[in-house]
Amino acid sequence: MRAHITRLVLLASFWTTVTGADWCYQVTCDSVCNGTDTWQKLHEDCAKNRQSPINIVTRKTKLDHNLTPLVFRGYQEAFDSLLVNDGHSVKVSVPVTHQATVSGGNLGATYKAVQFHLHWGENGGPGSEHTIDGEQYPMELHIVHMKQNYTTFDAALKDPTGLAVLGFFYEESKSENKKYNGLIQALRKVQPSNTSTSLTGISLSNLISSEEKMTKYYRYEGSLTTPTCTEAVVWTVFEIPIPLSKEQLSAFSFLKYPNGKPMTNNYRPVQPHKGRAVYRSGSAVVMFSFTLLLVCVCSALDLSQLY
Repeated sequence: MRAHITRLVLLASFWTTVTGADWCYQVTCDSVCNGTDTWQKLHEDCAKNRQSPINIVTRKTKLDHNLTPLVFRGYQEAFDSLLVNDGHSVKVSVPVTHQATVSGGNLGATYKAVQFHLHWGENGGPGSEHTIDGEQYPMELHIVHMKQNYTTFDAALKDPTGLAVLGFFYEESKSENKKYNGLIQALRKVQPSNTSTSLTGISLSNLISSEEKMTKYYRYEGSLTTPTCTEAVVWTVFEIPIPLSKEQLSAFSFLKYPNGKPMTNNYRPVQPHKGRAVYRSGSAVVMFSFTLLLVCVCSALDLSQLY
């Protein structure tokens, strides 16, 4: 068990090293870090042509019938990990021994889950990174995967499609989402920056929507949304949001940045498309057409019995 926790700590430290510790979201008069407008001073990739997040303009998306429902394996299996406040967000690393993968949906490869983290606004206000037709949701979940054939995250970053990130929006609901109770309660233990707490029995499937609600999504090629902003990500952004209560959404705003101020609005502004195409899945249309076909067939059978 001790060795398992040690590996998780090393994973969390590695991710902090990759994303850097000399950047921030909010610049104040006493800041010594680089805000979102100057990330390119630290990492030139932050000014390249495939940056994320973006505003998805639905009328300009291209229908792609190859974007079939994704295939999730190992997502229902529970694992133990650490919830870490790294000064920018809260992150949970997926143990190396835990094989949770995603494939299908024209991804072109099988990707294994590495970690997940979130971006949010202030007390349940607008805070998602991606936007849909200019609408910003209260929060966004990113489940980060790398190609299964890579043994290190660094190797995956060198591949233009080495990473696959699944993005899920959240919306405010009148009732709490009980599947999130454990995670929300654990937030209280990591309010100060650079603290961590144990999470037991967590599964990725409990975090996301049911599979029938994940047939409609958007796909484009982009980057990490934090420095180093490496352009190695195949993005899948799901349309139907996950419900959380106002209290659950607001709980994230009690976390603290390294300067002791509330961790709010930890999202990167949307970036220019620069000619990139954004594709939408055709699953919802296919499902509707199939249902309509069944109705027509059943109706025809019923009519035939009248003669």
